[in-house]
Amino acid sequence: MFLTEFNQAPPAQLKTLLKNCVHIPTWAEKIISERPYLSKASLMEYAEQISQMWTWQEIEQALTTHPKIGERQAKNQLNAKEQHFSNQEQAGISSDEKTQQALLQGNLDYEQKFGFIFLIKAAGLSSEEIFKNLHERLQNDLAIEKIIVHEQLAAIALLRLSQEIQA
Repeated sequence: MFLTEFNQAPPAQLKTLLKNCVHIPTWAEKIISERPYLSKASLMEYAEQISQMWTWQEIEQALTTHPKIGERQAKNQLNAKEQHFSNQEQAGISSDEKTQQALLQGNLDYEQKFGFIFLIKAAGLSSEEIFKNLHERLQNDLAIEKIIVHEQLAAIALLRLSQEIQA
């Protein structure tokens, strides 16, 4: 979508577009209410600024709709656009059985420790980089991990929004 279209589109259409980036309704509402944007950069800057205000409750709710890293079955619950984003972002993850089993076990260990899914901006990362990150983050305490998850979710949302909007 071109920025001019974004500035003129009906709010319902934009809510869907922004929901595909992240399931945080207040983020979408605030972005929509600030239109028109003079440039893609100003839209992205505002979207990032608003993402810093997400509450943990909003983040936790958004995590319930996010697929687990490497889990193919979870993607069946996503709409076509979300599946497209997820496939692009996880393109570097090997689909061999050993990698899938290791990711499954890592996800389980992480969820058991923290109570929510392991989230990482996987775009451009290999399976090895994701595993390394997962194992390092398992050493964190809950407070640190909540900060990292917030940063990662915002990075994913902003990447997706950037891909959706053309200057």
